Amino acid sequence: MAGPRAAEPRRSRQFLAACSATAGALLLPLMVAAAPTAAAAPRCDSTEDCLAQMTLEEKAGQMTQVNHSNVMDDKEAIAEYGIGSLLSGGGAGPGGEPGGTAAEWADMYDGYQRAALESRLGIPLIYGVDAVHGHSNVEGATVFPHNIGMGATRNPWLVRRAQNVTRKEVLGTGIDWNFAPAVSVPRDDRWGRTYEGFGEVPHLAGMMGYASIKGLQGHGRGVGSDGVAATAKHYVADGGTAWGTGEGDYMIDQGDAQMSERELRRIHLRPYRAAVRAGAASVMVSFSSWNGLKMHQHEYLVDEVLKGELGFDGVVVSDWAGVRQVEGDSYAEKVRKSVNAGLDMIMVPDDYEQNIEAIVGEVRAGRISEKRIDDAVRRILDLKFDQELFDKPFADRGYTGDVGSAEHRAVAREAVAQSQVLLKNDGVLPLSRNSGKDIVVGGKTADNLGYQLGGWSISWQGSGGDITEGTTLWEAVQQETEGTDTDVRFVGTDTGQDFSGDIGIWVGGETPYAEGFGDDADLALSEADSKQLGDICAKTDVCIAMLVSGRPLIVDEELETADAFVASWLPGSEGAGMTDVLFGHEHFRGRLPVTWPSSVDQEPINRGDGQKPLFRLGYGLRR
Repeated sequence: MAGPRAAEPRRSRQFLAACSATAGALLLPLMVAAAPTAAAAPRCDSTEDCLAQMTLEEKAGQMTQVNHSNVMDDKEAIAEYGIGSLLSGGGAGPGGEPGGTAAEWADMYDGYQRAALESRLGIPLIYGVDAVHGHSNVEGATVFPHNIGMGATRNPWLVRRAQNVTRKEVLGTGIDWNFAPAVSVPRDDRWGRTYEGFGEVPHLAGMMGYASIKGLQGHGRGVGSDGVAATAKHYVADGGTAWGTGEGDYMIDQGDAQMSERELRRIHLRPYRAAVRAGAASVMVSFSSWNGLKMHQHEYLVDEVLKGELGFDGVVVSDWAGVRQVEGDSYAEKVRKSVNAGLDMIMVPDDYEQNIEAIVGEVRAGRISEKRIDDAVRRILDLKFDQELFDKPFADRGYTGDVGSAEHRAVAREAVAQSQVLLKNDGVLPLSRNSGKDIVVGGKTADNLGYQLGGWSISWQGSGGDITEGTTLWEAVQQETEGTDTDVRFVGTDTGQDFSGDIGIWVGGETPYAEGFGDDADLALSEADSKQLGDICAKTDVCIAMLVSGRPLIVDEELETADAFVASWLPGSEGAGMTDVLFGHEHFRGRLPVTWPSSVDQEPINRGDGQKPLFRLGYGLRR
């Protein structure tokens, strides 16, 4: 998903009223005040029963997904227009702003669901959220390493356990649809979404994506009331776009994948085959293009390949306002191209009236077939019945109290430990908690939980500071050495001061970003980071560098400065997983999920392309 874009002019509610007047009494009542008995009208009890009773307007409503902030002050619109889905875009929680507790999210969800059940047929909502590394929009939730770190574990069973935790925490807030996992295959580390992928090779993305889907949805083919609908995204080849082709101000994000069909199938399509085999409930279409044609209108890749060749029978959903990027002179033309290409649900995310009007108008003009509309709505209703939303529409509060529990955080801590990749060790690690040696800890990320989490954490872009609950590296070091003769000192970013120690630990790297805002032409460590690392290493006998980043950075000089160097990725809320390997409670097991360049001029760099990297794919010391 992405952040908001400028909306086209809103349409009047009189449009649907006019449609009802011309089509007769069976059409959707538009205003609750005008149709007070709508909630008491006959309900439907199966997909085919619903379809048989639905008006065209109601079907168009089911195909419309709205950011909840756009109906927050007008919940009656959900029933009036038969809206099929809401989402919290960019972390928008209760009240429309980022954050909120699990109980507050569940209350919000139930309020919207009650509004939906007032519609003529009482069809419940399905509610989507980006829980891409844990339910990270919610305060106090367990936050796992981003996918690049999970890819470094090479452990699909751990990924499945992590997603099982996420499943429970998402259900605890009432949410039933997760826009994850990303099964992108990032091929250029300059891409701002590199950390969303499990690694640069399709086997890794497919294996981990399969495990993610099973963890979110459960063991069977369906989802059920105890499962969360998973989304394989972003279809297809968003990780293969060319530098300089990005949309708008972006350099590579939402760009053009300029490659042959053979390469697209060999690298980027393969993880989707695995996702379909896993029973993914939905697939999200990418903002990007393939050889100049936007995926949102790519009938060959969406309808023929995904739905036909791969046999995908779930819901194909657009990305945030992605339909607006389709070629066309009007919004209606863009909708027509997208729906005819195979999109089932349109993430509008704001002007739901215009979206419903466009679908209805294009069908009545004969430019979208009713058969295509029925196929889309059938897929949406099948998912809702599969999840038993008609019988159990409200949040299961039995899960709510476990959000952020110690048991859940223990799984995240294990994931952090297994994700750490040891790139260099000149006999420094593991450390001993009882050595009595003085430890100095510094760097901008050493005691900054927000930086440790990265993007997609509480808010879309993420931010610094204590934005939720968790343990920083500095806090974990204090816990580790408590009650021992080892003295610890925190210097933060003030490394120019007078201090000394036996062991120095520097933690720095990237600050949070998401999507195109992370596109980076240099991949350079900041001058401040380099200086702070140099200061700590100069004032301690030995020093350890822990790089927190969503991708490889150019660190040749820093690698020489430090005695030990660890790629920590974006570890999430449980910093004690980092100290578990530093102090030898766990062995270093992480292996690079991407090729590490020695110069940004090598980008894109990937296994088998003939370039000499700083570290090859799969590299990782054990001690």
